[in-house]
Amino acid sequence: MDRYIDLINQTYEFPTVEFKVTKNELSFNDVPLMKIIKKYGTPLRITYLPKISQQIQRARRLFRNAIKKFDYNGDYTYCYCTKSSHFSYILEEALDNNVHLETSSEYDIEIIKALHEKKKLDEDIYILCNGFKKQGYTNQILALHKKGFQNIIPILDNLKEIEAYENQVEGVMQLGIRLAADEEPNFPFYTSRLGIRPSAVIQHYKDKIQGNPKFKLKLLHFFINTGIKDTSYYWDEFSEFLHLYCELKKICPDLDTMDIGGGFPIKNSLNYDYDYKYLSEQIIQNIQNICKQYGVPEPNIFTEFGTFTVGESGAIIYSIVDVKLQNDKELWYMIDSSFITTLPDVWGMDQKYILLPVNNWDKEYSRVNVGGITCDSMDYYSSEANGAKIYLPKITKDETLYIGFFHTGAYQESVGGYGGVQHCLVPAPKHVIVDLDDNDNIVTKLFAPEQDSKSMLKVLGYL
Repeated sequence: MDRYIDLINQTYEFPTVEFKVTKNELSFNDVPLMKIIKKYGTPLRITYLPKISQQIQRARRLFRNAIKKFDYNGDYTYCYCTKSSHFSYILEEALDNNVHLETSSEYDIEIIKALHEKKKLDEDIYILCNGFKKQGYTNQILALHKKGFQNIIPILDNLKEIEAYENQVEGVMQLGIRLAADEEPNFPFYTSRLGIRPSAVIQHYKDKIQGNPKFKLKLLHFFINTGIKDTSYYWDEFSEFLHLYCELKKICPDLDTMDIGGGFPIKNSLNYDYDYKYLSEQIIQNIQNICKQYGVPEPNIFTEFGTFTVGESGAIIYSIVDVKLQNDKELWYMIDSSFITTLPDVWGMDQKYILLPVNNWDKEYSRVNVGGITCDSMDYYSSEANGAKIYLPKITKDETLYIGFFHTGAYQESVGGYGGVQHCLVPAPKHVIVDLDDNDNIVTKLFAPEQDSKSMLKVLGYL
């Protein structure tokens, strides 16, 4: 008999640090998933909080080791991008690790105010304010600066933004400038719509910041949509950024920090291969080498990690509620929810995640497609990250197969419209937070029940 567990053992190096099978049932970070399912049912979203702290400490260790290896003179600061997940339990877990924050909108500032009132953060925290800023956003930045947050740093996205601060700022405000990088060769545009074009950065500094007692240019921000990858495209863009930083540093003594956005990617397959150590060292070495060429001091480094911080903490579990053979070879496993509701990146961006059964690892397997319950033809999942077809245990009569999608912790709620109206009015699933107590025992908490009809009818104006 060709068992599912034999297929996985032959195809991947398994078990892994995160995934283990005991008595034909899967555990995720040593959390026995069948126990969670029996307690809460499905569909079920899970957040494993300790993973967030592990990722933060992992990145810090990587960069600090690289700094030590190359005798690099700058410091390293970890920033969490709030847009990846705005939930309070995520921010509080991250802040327990003394991270700093990156924001994207005026409502992010309201979150910071709430966290400050709860004494979860202090006024000396670095708050990097990114994005195109309307007046409401700039007003919030100014208000927080006035309140004593001297390390709130608006990162200028266009040539006019500085005017919003010039007439209202009290004291001295630190600023950043985002560089408009070129997009990937396969992108429909040549240059990012965000940031200031490289040829205008130095002149903008001379015209608006140099000699202005209200401002200090603290940092230059580099962002690539694809994140930190070992490609010629990434290193070419990073090199251009470094050269511009060094040219600007020669006339700007306050400039002492590089802010690297985009971040490390996360695992989307069991055979995922990414050399985090090598990439960290290459970043440090590239900065060091080009700074030596220009004879400028090595800068401090900020990184903005969002998906890397929270992505691998998340999972969503479904029940297979029906099996449908639609022709001679297309076998469908129907889940008890919708991908459009619960994993919108699958539907909207063809995003791939780690997909594994939770139970029945000793059963024979079949090639399948996985379908959601909406009437939308695009509500399906049919291949792994490496392009391979999906195989799952066969289902026999009077038993239920549970499957899990893993590393789903970033963006899904915000992209899907958490708490709002979902496609075909499929409700958002219940959400359980998994943590460890002081004795490392697993504890669970229901953060949100499954969305009910009344909440949707209220949004739609029926109540």
